[in-house]
Amino acid sequence: MLDGNPRLNLASFVTTWMEPECDKLIMAALNKNYVDMDEYPITTELQNRCVNMIAHLFNAPIGEEETAVGVGTVGSSEAIMLAGLAFKRKWQNKRKAEGMPYDKPNIVTGANVQVCWEKFARYFEVELKEVKLKEGYYVMDPEKAVEMVDENTICVAAILGSTLTGEFEDVKKLNELLTEKNKETGWDVPIHVDAASGGFIAPFLYKDLVWDFRLPLVKSINVSGHKYGLVYAGVGWVVWRSKEDLPDELVFHINYLGADQPTFTLNFSKGSSQIIAQYYQFIRLGFEGYKNIIENCMENAKVLRQGLEQTGKFNIVSKEVGVPLVAFALKDRTYYTVFDISENLRRFGWIVPAYTMPADAQHIAVLRVVVREDFSRSLAERLASDIHKVVEELDEQVKHVTKVVTTQVDITARGGGTDGALVHKSEQEIAEEVITYWKKLVNRKKTSGVC
Repeated sequence: MLDGNPRLNLASFVTTWMEPECDKLIMAALNKNYVDMDEYPITTELQNRCVNMIAHLFNAPIGEEETAVGVGTVGSSEAIMLAGLAFKRKWQNKRKAEGMPYDKPNIVTGANVQVCWEKFARYFEVELKEVKLKEGYYVMDPEKAVEMVDENTICVAAILGSTLTGEFEDVKKLNELLTEKNKETGWDVPIHVDAASGGFIAPFLYKDLVWDFRLPLVKSINVSGHKYGLVYAGVGWVVWRSKEDLPDELVFHINYLGADQPTFTLNFSKGSSQIIAQYYQFIRLGFEGYKNIIENCMENAKVLRQGLEQTGKFNIVSKEVGVPLVAFALKDRTYYTVFDISENLRRFGWIVPAYTMPADAQHIAVLRVVVREDFSRSLAERLASDIHKVVEELDEQVKHVTKVVTTQVDITARGGGTDGALVHKSEQEIAEEVITYWKKLVNRKKTSGVC
């Protein structure tokens, strides 16, 4: 009751609404432990069906009699850990066979990657080589990424839907450049696509965008079922191109009901409800249903973008092609910042994050609104209106403080001198006093909760 309203939490990509029928289905499956495959074989079958559907959606080269190679996880973080372990083990096996050192593996990514990549690197002792960003270009530059590749690189990670701006990285160009480098050097450096946010967007909106298993070097892809897969938090997926891309020594085999069931996870016990809910959404919505929902999200993001542009106060940082979100920065940061706007929006119930970009664009600070299925057009219009109100209030406070400080400076200057002469202050000195006074005023009014 004291937390924020999930529907107004625009910081999160995670699904906050499902149909009542699916809510009931989840509740009915809460007491099922997914790992008990002997007891719940149908749940395992549903997971395998989901993996096959996702693999076909991502254009995996699967024969008619073959099944896809993949697994359900508790989210994209676990999925990335599993994919990273597969790359590391395969690279180590190859280096051992060649009689080469295998103690210094690295991964090349952009500085815009989600924190789970840093976790993988630290937990599993892999060097993370990050391509720095720059103002106006907030995704990994494929040319710079390939330049950083060396014989110890276990993979290059491309992001389909940056957490910061929602942009899709150019996986096709990365594949072309990396193919050339592999030919020149004799290496075999592969690509992993982190499609946590964009994996359930690109196939429905951008059919001509080549980013998936159609590219030969893409060996694995992860996607979050609990983002635009439209399931509550707790489900992700990772799919491999073929069996050869997942070292068998990482897979545990369970024999039940006369069939071999491979399992590859970091945890043991896990609820079945999210996997069952994912299958429900796939069957309930189908391709056209997902397409309609994502198109609606994009339209609502466009409405919000237009509302923000009309204020004349913001530069839109996000692109129109990508994840349905709007990232925007203040044009003038002289008197207040995006952090002040974020805090003032909480008075209206909105949770809108403000953050700085990674290196080397950390001087850029933005606000970001993620548009989900339950973020309607009316909410988009209301948010744009509330942001406009907040900006107008901040502008009025600045005008008031400027008047007060200017008056104080004038009075002090006239009365403080021994001869009563007027002391002139530069515009910069007055501006600095205005900012200091205004910040003190705002800090006194700060609250810690959501109204």
